[in-house]
Amino acid sequence: MFIGHFALGFAAKKATPRTSLATLFVAAQLADILWPILLALGIEQVLIVPGKTAATPLDFVSYPWSHSLLMLLVWGALLGTVYFAFTKNSRGAWIIAALVVSHWFLDWVTHLPDMPVWPGGPKYGLGMWKSLLLTQAVELAMWVAGFAIYARVTRAKDEQGKWGFRILVLLLYVAYLASSFSGPPPSVKAIWITAMLGTLVTLILAWWADLHRESVTTT
Repeated sequence: MFIGHFALGFAAKKATPRTSLATLFVAAQLADILWPILLALGIEQVLIVPGKTAATPLDFVSYPWSHSLLMLLVWGALLGTVYFAFTKNSRGAWIIAALVVSHWFLDWVTHLPDMPVWPGGPKYGLGMWKSLLLTQAVELAMWVAGFAIYARVTRAKDEQGKWGFRILVLLLYVAYLASSFSGPPPSVKAIWITAMLGTLVTLILAWWADLHRESVTTT
């Protein structure tokens, strides 16, 4: 799952309009923010295996600290607590924690049985990645629904808010297409470098675009 996680971040703006879109993206993508860091440190492992599934050539050998259900519960509680400490927004804190944990369930649908319940524990996955067509249909439906919800519950305060949002949507969609059709990455190092840079650019753009938009709800 890739843009499906961002779709939940977009949609969550309806439930917690005071929370920055960048923060919602961090929550929804926290597992994939931690993962390249742990890859770079050699703590988690991935292999490049062309043809592993129709949707990705990656074999997720070990990622218990970034992607296990137990650890995402822990990371979600920590991120929600930190957010509450700074904002006193309890509703937003609960939603952020839920977004962190949602990552496991979305990946459980798409991945082969490699999603650990806890470090060293059993692994599960429904394997939707075996079908590229099904994967794209589900993710794109989530994507359209997610950014459509965000577009309905916010409005641009200026041209930067209008074009920033459009550029963000386009950037993520292009990144999704590139990840689906560009072929296997050249190395594991290329994976974590690209992931880190992509995350940085996405979060900056999300923060900037959302800063120039305002909520049309008062939740």
